[in-house]
Amino acid sequence: MRPRCATSCGGWSDGPGGVAGGGAGRVSLDLSLLPDGGVSWLDASGEASDIVLSTRVRLARNVEGFAFTPRARDGERLRVLAQVREAAARLPALEGSVTVRVDELDETDRLLLLERHLVSRELAGLDAQQAVRSGAALLVGRDVSMMVNEEDHLRLQSLRSGFQVDAAWAGVSRLDRELGLAVPFSFHDEFGYLTACPTNTGTGMRASVLIHLPGLVLTKEIAKVLAGLQQMGLTYRGLYGEGSEVVGNFFQLSNQTTLGRTSEDLLDHLGRVVRHVIEREAEARRVLLRDAGYIIEDKLWRAYATLRHARMLSFDEAMNLLSGVRLAVGLKLIDGLRVYTLNKLLIFSQSAHLARSEGRVLSESEGNLARARYVRQVLAAEGPLAG
Repeated sequence: MRPRCATSCGGWSDGPGGVAGGGAGRVSLDLSLLPDGGVSWLDASGEASDIVLSTRVRLARNVEGFAFTPRARDGERLRVLAQVREAAARLPALEGSVTVRVDELDETDRLLLLERHLVSRELAGLDAQQAVRSGAALLVGRDVSMMVNEEDHLRLQSLRSGFQVDAAWAGVSRLDRELGLAVPFSFHDEFGYLTACPTNTGTGMRASVLIHLPGLVLTKEIAKVLAGLQQMGLTYRGLYGEGSEVVGNFFQLSNQTTLGRTSEDLLDHLGRVVRHVIEREAEARRVLLRDAGYIIEDKLWRAYATLRHARMLSFDEAMNLLSGVRLAVGLKLIDGLRVYTLNKLLIFSQSAHLARSEGRVLSESEGNLARARYVRQVLAAEGPLAG
């Protein structure tokens, strides 16, 4: 089945199209074409979903015969895209998938894809020193997706709700097998898969979980836990991975290197470490209830009340208040509020989603007004005091 195009171009263009800076070539992103809007991972269906928001397994691959993306010319990147797109049309793992030409989208739509955790900042061209590259694209299927012309030619990825390492690996490894039969990957018998960054060479795999750790933060155990993670070969980042800040007590934990170990070994190690962190977080929450139950309950209900009635909310304030309410739900201090609702608020209250809802780019103060209004509306309809 031929992948569909999720922009208003009406089909696929193998020409330069919307090169960075070429405003006349910009098109609008049709989110209705994306399977489940690309956010099925928000449904809180996975294990420990009150603590672990999502699990991602990503594989870096490069197409043999082409310079790596940072050194490739425009024509090479477009040929990589055409070759991958042709192969993807025949892959069962990508049946019914949708293709998004990221290089033809305006900045708000590119930011929206980042907010949904579908693309990286690099692919979206959101950093001042790196404009969006020609040939930058995203293929979105039901269980897997693929970034094209990021730091490597291909970033195959599977994003699942909650703590689901095995399911995420199964999805992305299937895509890797199918695509590898159709497209020759750059591979070395001694070093494994060759990548633009040496830290990805080998398996090319990066597995990560997005985990909520307010208990460890409030009990001041977080520094010790994070230091322990680094000693065990894991690293941590913020809500949107490399280069992003920790906000709302969300940490992205992932393996640091891939060379010299199998994917299965890396995944097993990550799974065991994350389970330990989940246990530490659960214990920290029990300590909070035991030693400061009324204080914590008051603090968290105040966070909910602020979200329910605030007229202006900055991004950081909203994330921190949502963190408190998420903790309250996990501690069963607030009944009748679904984790799915909190996941939705976390993503859809961000700036590009608000701008799309309002139909225009918003100033900071307008965004703060729109964010508070959206949060109030959702909690009025889906919160414990709904109605």
